[in-house]
Amino acid sequence: MLLPFSSGQTIVLAAMIILPDTGGIAGTNCYLIADEQTAQAVLFDAPDHTVAALLDAAVQRNWEVVGLWLTHGHFDHIADHALVTRRFPGARVLIHRLDESKLLRPGAQSFMLPFDIPPRAADAHVEDGQLLMLGNLQVQVIHTPGHAPGHVMYHFPQQKVLVGGDLIIANSIGRTDLPDSNHDDLEASIRRVMQLPEDTQLLPGHGDITTLGEQLRINPFVRMAIEHGK
Repeated sequence: MLLPFSSGQTIVLAAMIILPDTGGIAGTNCYLIADEQTAQAVLFDAPDHTVAALLDAAVQRNWEVVGLWLTHGHFDHIADHALVTRRFPGARVLIHRLDESKLLRPGAQSFMLPFDIPPRAADAHVEDGQLLMLGNLQVQVIHTPGHAPGHVMYHFPQQKVLVGGDLIIANSIGRTDLPDSNHDDLEASIRRVMQLPEDTQLLPGHGDITTLGEQLRINPFVRMAIEHGK
């Protein structure tokens, strides 16, 4: 098992290297994942005051950051998008089309923030079932609405790694009291994701790295979602 992680930790799985970090006013996780063979890397989510160290690490390791792949558009996951593309102009920003409005109009989100997030459009949209490539690593997009309508997860099937955003977090689940959240959709998304192998490593948007099997055993909200689907 990979948990717990700490800032500056390096996780190596076959040809995949994962550099996690956490920070910002919401204690949000982000992950720099690289294909060691091609030296290409993608940053998953961009919390405020958090991504600079990961970008520095990419420079030190001579990695090319080719993308910022967003799990959804809530402020704590997109805040430092401009820093990423300023440091790595070739990094393409991807998001599901149902959450792009948050990226286009960050100030419209119902949060009072001590900083401004510049608006921007996505470079491309991700869709359910889409196959992406990070170097030689295959990544499958799984649309998991509920916490946000355009929430997605990024699954590395060969490495059994799932970048999970705010679907299942810290032995809990993502909140569904936001204007465009839907609890029934979130539970349906949980049931779908829990069909993946139990030893799949879950890299959540908040809290420690865990596995789907552990969440099935200890997370009452996951068990409740599964019960509601019977």
